[in-house]
Order: sequence, then C-alpha cells, then structure tokens
Amino acid sequence: MSGDRRPVGIDDLLERVRRGYRRLGPWEAYTAARDGDALLVDIRYAALRERDGLVPGALVVERNELEWRLDPQGSHRLPEATGHDLRVVVLCDEGYASSLAAASLHQLGLHRATDLIGGFQAWRAAGLPVRPYAPQAP
Repeated sequence: MSGDRRPVGIDDLLERVRRGYRRLGPWEAYTAARDGDALLVDIRYAALRERDGLVPGALVVERNELEWRLDPQGSHRLPEATGHDLRVVVLCDEGYASSLAAASLHQLGLHRATDLIGGFQAWRAAGLPVRPYAPQAP
C-alpha cells in the first residue's frame, strides 16, 4: 500500500465495520422479522444449510450474490429489494461474514442493513425456529 496506509487485519476490520451500525441479537432479529420490520437474509453456503437447517421465512442468498440481489437499483435484484430504506438482517453461520456483508450493503446505500450477532448458531441456541433443510425437487 502507498503512503502511510497499512494493511488492516481481519479483527480490526470487523471492529471498524461493526462500529458503523447496531447489530441485533437473535430475539431482536426474530421479533423484527416476525413484525415485518426486517428482512432476514441467510448467506450461509449450501452445506451449512443442509447440515443445520433453515430459518423459516429467511431469504436465502449466497454470499457471492448478495449485493447483486439486494441492490434496489441493480438489474439482478430480487423482488424483496424494495428500496434503500429496507431493513436487512444478514445472518451467516457464526456472525463474522455477515458483518462484512452488512458493511458492503451499507456501501450500496442500504443504510439500515445489519447482521445477527452470533449468526445462525446463536439463533438456534436461543431456541428460535429452525426447519430441516429439504432439497428442491427438479
């Protein structure tokens, strides 16, 4: 890197991006989604969803497609990407990748994007609803 800019380690990067928004605990995320105040987005990869199950009502969007699917101005957006005021709660397996994903959504103007502290594992540990994974029929 040029000048006085030094590389940032992942722990420092996570701390920085998390200061930019308020993260939600499992029950707060559950209540927001149940009340229609938030869209839960599961970015875990397929093997984890198959192994551990799914959060009922969560939109599954692979991490590598997240920005394209949720950008309200994007040509590949999902119908759920209704505008920049959409409150999105991203969940990954343990709450690390989701923090980086939420920060990326902020860069697209989704200023209410946040993530779930502890991810899917915290959701399940809190006793919140989980349904078994069922493969889609061809």
